[in-house]
Amino acid sequence: MNATFYLWCRALQGSSVVWGALAGLAYFGMVASWGGYVFVINLIGLHAGCLSLLHYSARLHRAYTAFFVVGTAMAVDLSEGADTRCGPGTTEAPTLYEPFGSLEQVGPLLVFVFVQVLEGLSAWQRRRKLRDEDFRHWRYQVLFGFGAAAVLLASVLLKLGYVAPVSSRVRGLFVKHRTGNPLVDSVAEHQATSPRAYWQFLHHMCTMAPLGFLVCLTSPSDAKGFLLIYGAVTYYFSSKMNRLVLLLGPVAAALGGVGVAWALRWALRQLGIEVPAGEEGVTEEQEKDKDKGTAEASDEGSWRELLEELKRPLSQAYEEASLQRKATAGIVLLMLLICGLEFVNYCWAVADRLSQPSIIKKRRVDNEELLVDDYREAYWWLRDQTPQDARVLAWWDYGYQINGLANRTTLADGNTWNHEHIALLGRCLTGPEKDSHEVIRHLADYVLIWAGGDDVAKSPHMARIANSVYHNVCPGDSMCTAFRLNRTTKEPTETMSRSLIWKMHGHGVVDDVQVDPELFEEAYTSKLGLVRIFKVLNVSEESKEWVADPRNWNCDAPGSWHCQGRYPPAIHRVLGEQKAFQQLEDFNAPRDRKA
Repeated sequence: MNATFYLWCRALQGSSVVWGALAGLAYFGMVASWGGYVFVINLIGLHAGCLSLLHYSARLHRAYTAFFVVGTAMAVDLSEGADTRCGPGTTEAPTLYEPFGSLEQVGPLLVFVFVQVLEGLSAWQRRRKLRDEDFRHWRYQVLFGFGAAAVLLASVLLKLGYVAPVSSRVRGLFVKHRTGNPLVDSVAEHQATSPRAYWQFLHHMCTMAPLGFLVCLTSPSDAKGFLLIYGAVTYYFSSKMNRLVLLLGPVAAALGGVGVAWALRWALRQLGIEVPAGEEGVTEEQEKDKDKGTAEASDEGSWRELLEELKRPLSQAYEEASLQRKATAGIVLLMLLICGLEFVNYCWAVADRLSQPSIIKKRRVDNEELLVDDYREAYWWLRDQTPQDARVLAWWDYGYQINGLANRTTLADGNTWNHEHIALLGRCLTGPEKDSHEVIRHLADYVLIWAGGDDVAKSPHMARIANSVYHNVCPGDSMCTAFRLNRTTKEPTETMSRSLIWKMHGHGVVDDVQVDPELFEEAYTSKLGLVRIFKVLNVSEESKEWVADPRNWNCDAPGSWHCQGRYPPAIHRVLGEQKAFQQLEDFNAPRDRKA
């Protein structure tokens, strides 16, 4: 991402075609590695569009054309290759033709067409030798017509289903922290960012980045304009979604560097040490000459003269306060040194803390450091004490850990895109114990929960996700307000107290809370009680054999490694109760017009 942005800014300053093509190549690396490529292409498209409206140039045309053509062509080629390997008829690759059929990427595409139209008009002007004033008026008419036609075409294609609407995650950035998808809303990283998080991740850049923003604003250029747009956009997005503070880090560092450089340069000049002004900076003497020339050239009564009259007393006071400026410069240099050392030490401390394993934690109890290793030990118990073909039902958050550390099959993980499947797991965990067992016995051999308060705290989200597909989980209550803990007494509501997850959480720990010994058996509880594993009794061997039979798999091609599992026939009655949760981005799915 940083390479793409750097090369894009270089393309606006140097050999535009070469640097633009290199930016496209870096963008291809972004597409191949992270879904955030949509942010990258839109940010560069927004910057190019703004430059086109403010001061269009042939260099901008060459840079953006090279970037867009190279980046998009390679991204589509990557998608086609992935599609071929998966087998005929599949469209699993997420970027396949999205630049031409996704509302999330239609902006950069329109900017590309817009830039080509501008270049064509400029070439026509040079050939006809039209006056700039006449050409500007005619160009605005042509561009207005182009914009109206583009909007009309986009709306028609969207209505016909040829263009995909924005996803629920992107839509959630423009609404009040709610996407309408309970699964997306349940993730902590999708919540609004607290002010404390900015200081935690950015530290002194929280104060220096705004200074750098003002410096860029007072002496704009193409590259600084990109920093301004990048900073404004990422700050807005990061305030809406906690995980997007990650995108704010690079531009906060860049703007913070601009702010630190400006403060350092100013302080050294006050002490008589002349330093280079930077690419587009000017010395104070040059600034005075510029202001003087501007004042002399301005007509009497103009707004420039009025501005000079207002600024003259301040400039005079500034010039006379030589001693105060030197004292201030000394304080600024001292603060830069102290804060710089503190910032470096803080960065190393945070890097060390964030690089620690996420499942092995440290706690301090009675001034002694305690190593919390419950999670790893629980996964290793699964690995060592359960059959190799054991299936584990757990909430999707722990799927990767169960599969990677325990080497056991899990029913869902972080890459499970099937909303209805996750809703089924939520129904099993939040439903009444007996009803849940009737489904679980056909799907899993063990149930794993995080009992240290984690799964109980998440369970209202689980219930809402389940209710989005199985409306009988919380009848007439889409937010499942009846499924919760009392904030004051910490007692569960009647609906929660009947749920499987509450019974497993409180089994043998909370008074009068036990799992039914005919349905589940406690198999393992970790040392500190943070992880509990229950064995499912009366597992349906018939369903287990049916699911394991390759003849019942839904493969995209004969002999392909890409095969989707299918539910055993025994739970088809339960599956018949579901109402498929359709999001706005499910534009290929048939819709119930009455709904």
